[in-house]
Amino acid sequence: MKSGFVNIIGNPNVGKSTLMNRLVGERISIITSKAQTTRHRIMGIVNGHKADDGSGEDFQIVYSDTPGILRPGYRLQESMMRQVKGAVDDADVVLFVTDTVEGAARNDGPMERNAEIVDSVKRSGIPTIVIINKIDLSTPEAVGAMVERWQALLPDAQVTVASALLGFNTDGLLGRILALLPEGDPYYDRDALTDRSLRFFASEIIREKILLNYSKEVPYSVEVAIEEYTEDEKIDRIRAVIHVSRMSQKGIIIGHKGERLKKVGTAARHDLEDFLGKKVFLELFVKVADGWRDSDSALRRFGYED
Repeated sequence: MKSGFVNIIGNPNVGKSTLMNRLVGERISIITSKAQTTRHRIMGIVNGHKADDGSGEDFQIVYSDTPGILRPGYRLQESMMRQVKGAVDDADVVLFVTDTVEGAARNDGPMERNAEIVDSVKRSGIPTIVIINKIDLSTPEAVGAMVERWQALLPDAQVTVASALLGFNTDGLLGRILALLPEGDPYYDRDALTDRSLRFFASEIIREKILLNYSKEVPYSVEVAIEEYTEDEKIDRIRAVIHVSRMSQKGIIIGHKGERLKKVGTAARHDLEDFLGKKVFLELFVKVADGWRDSDSALRRFGYED
């Protein structure tokens, strides 16, 4: 059989998480229109089995979604970039995702931020597929120019186009990936979907609702920790704490008479119930963790550092 790690890297907001979910066939990564939505490296596992008639292929692909490439401004972002670099180092196949709106809509330009990672990919010799995403937002001429540009940057890579949101050309990626994967035994049980726990997905779903319901700096100053998670046959009971960087942010998260926090909790509970397939009792609390994004101890506590 074939097995290996297929790691997805690229700038913020190019559609890495949408592509990951599309390839895995399940909602593994949270998705919002805000940059830096993904903070952790998240794995999604896809297994293939050869049919009785001999058709198909036996494989295990371990996809890995990663934070968007950026210039770190504090220690949390430094940790995020270490995850990106680690994803290049341990990949069997790299999926380098860009999109048709990069450049004009980015303040410092994607090529400048990508330069170090592109160079790392080039020097690694790891089989690479460059995916130009969101082609539904551009013209054939502009897409063609981007294909030529990326082929010049990474001459040994395969360059293809897709729309992860619409599912255009994503099915064809499987064949390309399988052709590049090495032979080997599976890394995980054949019925595994991810390496992450239910606690992790609960915290990510809550954080997604915060990203969707608040603006400016507040969502980026938030971390969600699950303090209690009790599984039962008919209902899961979850107690979560939303940590913010400053006292002023606590009031913003809670809102007048707790209305904003209640809205977040209701939306998160509905998604959790869909995700788990059962009822959920969710309690949310807000605490201040001064400057947690630059605190080594806080980052370790929240799972960003060993």
